[in-house]
Amino acid sequence: MPLTSRVARHVCVALVTALACSAPLAAQAPAENLILVTLDGLRWQDVFRGMDPRMAHKDHGGVKDLFALDREFRRETPEEARAALMPFLWNVVAVEGQIFGDPEKGARATIANQHKFSYPGYSELLCGFADPRIDSNDKVVNPNRTVLEHLHARPEFRGRIAVFSGWDVHPYMVAAERSALFVQSAWDLPTVATSPERLAWLRASYEQLPRYWPSFCFDALTFPAAKEYLLARQPRVLYLALGETDEWGHGRRYDLYLQMMRRNDAMLRELWETAQSLERYRGKTALLITVDHGRGRNEKDWTDHGAKVEGAEEVWMAVLSPNVPALGVREKVETKLAQVAATAAQLLGVDYAALEPRAAAPLPGVVR
Repeated sequence: MPLTSRVARHVCVALVTALACSAPLAAQAPAENLILVTLDGLRWQDVFRGMDPRMAHKDHGGVKDLFALDREFRRETPEEARAALMPFLWNVVAVEGQIFGDPEKGARATIANQHKFSYPGYSELLCGFADPRIDSNDKVVNPNRTVLEHLHARPEFRGRIAVFSGWDVHPYMVAAERSALFVQSAWDLPTVATSPERLAWLRASYEQLPRYWPSFCFDALTFPAAKEYLLARQPRVLYLALGETDEWGHGRRYDLYLQMMRRNDAMLRELWETAQSLERYRGKTALLITVDHGRGRNEKDWTDHGAKVEGAEEVWMAVLSPNVPALGVREKVETKLAQVAATAAQLLGVDYAALEPRAAAPLPGVVR
């Protein structure tokens, strides 16, 4: 080959390579499935900084064994402390996905509703906007359609969405009767399992544990019921609402609150790894994690939330999916809880704005 031809060939190859490298990343295919998990009232401070020494106290945190709590959760740096509490969130989700809500990184995440308690928060994140009519935790059917209800109306999702919650108000939040979603909440006995033996075991678990909270059951019951449903029915969308962090927070038991953080993180890992072990979900599933509200900022009011509690408007979100760039802890981007609904739809390749014009836009930079 003549020298000039070889040179021309090399120049062409170099130009093509340069153009390819400078081109924007191609859009990734949407996820086929979604696992949405909410952790009721889990403060961003504990998620991003780890154990708060002010609450690790007999009086302020109701801690029964200070030495054991220190040994289990105290570390030299905030990064080590938060990973000790939630290793799956920080060693997997933060590495392979994105986390929003650290004000110290210029990434404050807040709610849009003024109430700073559960039903308004859940309605906001599930519908995509705050509705002033939702102003209590009463068992009133949500007048708005959630993203789950909108998806369920589409043929590809019909009969393939399930909701599991420890709280008996969730059926009203998602308008279970109107939406025709599969919903299991609070102390209702499970009805789905991979075998009669597994179903009997699940139901016995509900019957053997004390009803410590009449309207709310332990996460240790809600989680295995949801996991069993995932294995048995393999839904396209699974919403799991865990809530013990809020219950132990209200009870001023910071030690049990932290223990449930770690256990909830382990549940997230188990649910994710279970999904990845199944052909239907492996490499095709998005995980979206958030909360319904925050809590107070100091040793006096960390147990509370509500309109008068400063800081209870601050929340956080995390997402992991094959179609989500691995950007880790997001910086210099302020977000709203109301963006969760559109983000859930976007992860699945659905334009939520076309279904609900009132909804906030998806979280920025989540989907390529």
